[in-house]
Amino acid sequence: MAGADLDVLQLVTTPRSFFDQQVRVLEERGVRSTVVEVPRSETGRHPSDFARFYARILRETAPPTGYDLVHANYGLVGPFALAQPIRPVVLTIWGSEVMGYSRRLDRVTRFSARHSDAVIAPSKAVSRELDTPHAVVPFGVDTELFRPMDRSESRERLGWDTDTRIVLFPYDPERGVKNYAMARQVVERASVDAELRTVSGLAYEEMPHVMNASDALLITSERESGPMVIKEAVACGLPVVSTDVGFARDVVEGVGGCTVGNSPAELARGLERALETTERPGGRDVIDGLGLERMAERLFTVYTTAIDL
Repeated sequence: MAGADLDVLQLVTTPRSFFDQQVRVLEERGVRSTVVEVPRSETGRHPSDFARFYARILRETAPPTGYDLVHANYGLVGPFALAQPIRPVVLTIWGSEVMGYSRRLDRVTRFSARHSDAVIAPSKAVSRELDTPHAVVPFGVDTELFRPMDRSESRERLGWDTDTRIVLFPYDPERGVKNYAMARQVVERASVDAELRTVSGLAYEEMPHVMNASDALLITSERESGPMVIKEAVACGLPVVSTDVGFARDVVEGVGGCTVGNSPAELARGLERALETTERPGGRDVIDGLGLERMAERLFTVYTTAIDL
């Protein structure tokens, strides 16, 4: 990407950590980004907020503004990117848009995919849901931030007991789709004593310490488009036990100490294996191909291809 010199209008509903990393790593390599987020009123988002969003897009892309392309991040903003007739459009589908969460969102996303100059899927799981040509560009992991650390030091930093086996459930237990009840059932069925600990709302920079302080990551979600937390856990050397959702199987396949299954009994057996081992999984080689540098290179290739069409 040496010598990259592009101006990109990045459209997004609500920025996530992986989106912020995407913008940052592209800018570090010479791709200048202007981020436009869908406005939000105090009571949520309303048609008037989307009208203001579209008006902003038209202002940003009108001559003589020099954007090279518009990158729509998430299917819902795809039609707004396409409604400006000047700049090429790249659409990244985050996953939930085409995985049965909403029929209306599914239709909007697939319409946008058919009419965009380039389409990106962030995983094989999303790729399998698409019937239009696309590139697979996995969301990158910051492997400098998410890395193995000393467990005792991480627990001391967090004030956690140093002698307890801790199973990390990385979501708010009130979020029904994450299925906290099943997570409790899995831990109770396992023949190894462990504490199920929930974490939500922490600063992103604290999550590597949380993962390194834990003995296993447990995902019991009913559905997921990712989740990124699995990649981050593998980068930290934390065993993953997960339902067969999103890209879980693609990421942990062949990584020691990790299990993907569906029944509580199957997950409990996997959790037992994860907690009984004293060695960290050797998953860094898997994650190395999913780093931020590689993601930036792939995105730049998609950008230049869309511009040259």
